[in-house]
Amino acid sequence: MPRAATTKVTQPLTDDSIKVRQLSHYQFSWVAGEPAARGTFTLQLVLDEGAWEEVLTVDVDDADVLQDLLRDTPTVHYDVSRRTLMFGVTAVGT
Repeated sequence: MPRAATTKVTQPLTDDSIKVRQLSHYQFSWVAGEPAARGTFTLQLVLDEGAWEEVLTVDVDDADVLQDLLRDTPTVHYDVSRRTLMFGVTAVGT
């Protein structure tokens, strides 16, 4: 039986070389601003069961939409280099 072809990796694979990770957990936080100023929302992303973490600053409207998307989407990925959340996985032709 022929052996399956393998891909040669020319450099060591490190945590920094992985560009897209799966979201495991998330947490919204709110930090108070100066008196009479608006506070700041942050969204902490825990990726690949804690292998990577990212903290994003979001406005109130984005926080509302993101909370709905994160609650309603079973699989979410995050592109570390582009700082992009990707919601869901859909098969081609579906």
